Amino acid sequence: MRRLSFITLALALFAFFGLLVWRSTVAAPSASAAQAPQLVRTSETTLPVPRPATLAPVAVAPPGTALYVAKRGDSVVAVARHYLSQTSYLTSSELTEAIRKANGEFQGTFLKANQQVIIPGILDAPIVEKSIPLARDFEVRAVYLTGLMAASPRGIGIVRRWRESGGNSVVFDVKDSDGTINIAFDHPLAGAHKTYIHDLPKYVRFLHSQNMHAIARIAIFRDERLVVNHPELAVKSHKTGQAWRENGKLVWTDPSQAKVQDYNIALAKQAVAAGADEIQFDYVRFPAEGDQKDANFVFQTTHPDWHRSDVIANFLDHAYAELHPSGVLLSLDVFGIMAWQRPVDLSHTGQDIVAMAKHCDVLSPMIYPSHFFGMDGIAHPGDAPEHFIGESMDRFQKITQGSGVVIRPWLQAFRWRTKTYSPKYIEVQVLTAKNKGGIGFLFWNASNDYSKPYLAMPEMRGSKGHYFRGDELPAMVQASLTSGK
Repeated sequence: MRRLSFITLALALFAFFGLLVWRSTVAAPSASAAQAPQLVRTSETTLPVPRPATLAPVAVAPPGTALYVAKRGDSVVAVARHYLSQTSYLTSSELTEAIRKANGEFQGTFLKANQQVIIPGILDAPIVEKSIPLARDFEVRAVYLTGLMAASPRGIGIVRRWRESGGNSVVFDVKDSDGTINIAFDHPLAGAHKTYIHDLPKYVRFLHSQNMHAIARIAIFRDERLVVNHPELAVKSHKTGQAWRENGKLVWTDPSQAKVQDYNIALAKQAVAAGADEIQFDYVRFPAEGDQKDANFVFQTTHPDWHRSDVIANFLDHAYAELHPSGVLLSLDVFGIMAWQRPVDLSHTGQDIVAMAKHCDVLSPMIYPSHFFGMDGIAHPGDAPEHFIGESMDRFQKITQGSGVVIRPWLQAFRWRTKTYSPKYIEVQVLTAKNKGGIGFLFWNASNDYSKPYLAMPEMRGSKGHYFRGDELPAMVQASLTSGK
């Protein structure tokens, strides 16, 4: 009996412990639902439990600014480039400097992760700039800037220095003679292209803020980019029926092609919409070199009684009608040699000065002394600025008499083919042109080096009324733009 009782007791204890095991493995809650275990300090050297990091309070960006939270590896320059299009600043270097000033003048290159950065000069909306209407006889005193240079830091510096020197205008490339388009232009023939002047309204606003007359230059019919991409718009060869080449180069569109004309007028209207005050057409002519007899043009079939000069005059009539109602000026660059009215020059270029003067506000003859080689028995024309500028201006005044057109010449701001290039050389050109009836002037330097005009301008400016009148933009329409200085 005692033996049975012992067995019974053993079985009872076995059953009891089995129940405990079952409850701990089957009936207990799952690990995910169970309460998290508590950490127990086991010695004085145990590390404390890390607490969640507390975020710094978020700053509030002042009006006209934005708040940027930096990521690891961000640089100030990269942030400036990212925000540039949203600000009133023209260059990333100006915005970089402004960011440093707005954030305690810090000088480091890289930002810390989660660093809060104030971005100044944020625009509420894209800039919309309007042209400033001026009389055609406004006395322009201009330098020329390439599209690549115009809105660059160096180009901005040139504008400011030219203004300080006494200039009041800038000619900048919208389209150059290789066909490069420097502004945003959505047109089927334009295709994808770089825009060196990223925001034309902003750039024009800057020029206006500097009291500058904004002249948008467009090289019209010499356009390598267009004919390479659209050879059907090129001058054709009589011999081969293929695109005609000028001395081996495929660079000329057919000036009598309606598509070519409309393309250039559309580009001009785009510049006007962005606030340009004047449109300047360059290369508004036919090719003057190469095998002229082999060159075949559309007008020779559609208008067999026309000459090249008729095509140019007809195009300008159409262009002027499209642009003039907007209030902008239209100026035309022409060869200086056209003042001599030689039949061979007229038949090749189509630049009939008398006819062209009827369809523009300003004629700008390129009367660089160095370009008159082989004329008037002068061995070194580059060193005879008084003669060639004086003779050219006399002739242009005579053949445009009664038209009302203004003669505003391009003058030489480079040392090619002259040993006397200097500030005095600049002064002689300006004075001669003025004394011969010119109103204003344009300085050309392909590299945009205006060191000699900078030196000449203060002296000419100080002699009031002798070299130029000193016209300025109307004060009531001068614009403002945030400066990076």
